[in-house]
Amino acid sequence: MPYNPKIFKAYDIRGIYPDQIDEKVAYKLGQGYAEYLKPKKPIIVGYDVRIHSESLKNEVIKGLVDAGVDVIDVGLISTDMYYFAVGNYKYGGGIQVTASHNPPEWHGAKMVREECIPLSGDVGLSEIKQFVESGEKINAKQKGSVIRKDILDDFCRYNLSWIKSEKIKPQKVVYNPNFGIEGRVFERIIKLGNLPIKAIPLNAEPDGTFPKGRPDPFIPENRGEISELVRKEKADFGVAWDADGDRVFFCADGGVFLESYYTGVLLIKENLKKYPKAKIIYDVRNTWALIDATKESGGIPLEERVGHSFIKARMRKEDAVFCAEASAHAYYRDYWYADSGIIPLMQILKILSETGKKLSELTLPLIKKYPILGEVNFTTEKAEEIMEKAKKIYSDAKISCIDGVSIEYSDWRFNLRSSNTEPLLRLNLEAKSKELVEEKVRELKVQLSL
Repeated sequence: MPYNPKIFKAYDIRGIYPDQIDEKVAYKLGQGYAEYLKPKKPIIVGYDVRIHSESLKNEVIKGLVDAGVDVIDVGLISTDMYYFAVGNYKYGGGIQVTASHNPPEWHGAKMVREECIPLSGDVGLSEIKQFVESGEKINAKQKGSVIRKDILDDFCRYNLSWIKSEKIKPQKVVYNPNFGIEGRVFERIIKLGNLPIKAIPLNAEPDGTFPKGRPDPFIPENRGEISELVRKEKADFGVAWDADGDRVFFCADGGVFLESYYTGVLLIKENLKKYPKAKIIYDVRNTWALIDATKESGGIPLEERVGHSFIKARMRKEDAVFCAEASAHAYYRDYWYADSGIIPLMQILKILSETGKKLSELTLPLIKKYPILGEVNFTTEKAEEIMEKAKKIYSDAKISCIDGVSIEYSDWRFNLRSSNTEPLLRLNLEAKSKELVEEKVRELKVQLSL
């Protein structure tokens, strides 16, 4: 059995197919999940567009069924559809066969228990890892059953419930699902909701080979294509997803690709309109605009470390209504505390329709007021050493070690944190002016030998 223990990451399971993860490993993952959770209700299983995802999904199902677990096979879906399926139908949990935005040779799985509570390295995945490595096999006397279920229309109608379709004004929208299936979801929503939207596709045909490279709009070199098409078509805005659809990015009219930091401000204000004085979670990377937006709207801002399992746990603990993570995950209390790639799009359509303003009018003042570097990665095996050095050099600052190290002065701040999966040190920096951002980046590269 090709297997590498490193496939068990902090938040999910990912590895190279077939050297680190294959159908035999997938079967063991299904069995390990069954052994750990011993679910009493059916388990959702779905898969993404990757070439081998369906065969891996079939083996996950076999592992569950042999262990006596009933399965609802929801087929080819996005990750946010998977959360919907578990939460909306009140199933016992779920396994989505996906490697998110990784290149096509990668495969893996995201796992949740009932109510979309995630399994992670801290809770669940280590136990499943032990089972995979044990060589054990579960043969239940009573095998589980498999039922196929198409959830697309239910999912689309649910997302339409976040807006009043008749109040959406005509918009021209470029959409780029990066060869995943979120584009099909958007097309179906337009049709079911009879929305006055002219949708212009880009990379919209599902293709698990990802012919244009890593399907991740967070990477700056992947942003030019949608910006150019938005300009060319004179579109009202553009929307892009990573391949599994749980992260969503926006491009303003005129082709300005927006860091999720800025759209996060709009979404915070929108969610606090519905829930005044509610708690909002933000992560450590860039903070000032999110804190200000929360306070200005009467909410309570709470800082949390990066990572969906940490954020979801904190949201549940605090009963927070929303979190806009810097990596473009958007989490909602009313969405089983899970991240959605579609609800933010619904809310942006609602905001533009209600205000009558262009997306650029709403975001360009934010870009000017809250300039940021944008995440920069440095390859290093000395991340801890560099972070300790930063604490000593900038010892007169306000220092936080919630996640990596955050150094804050009155006119600039930065966060350094290690990647959970690669030998990388990630830098985020914000300041009171664009010039100061550039100056401080140069300073840090010298002071910390980056």
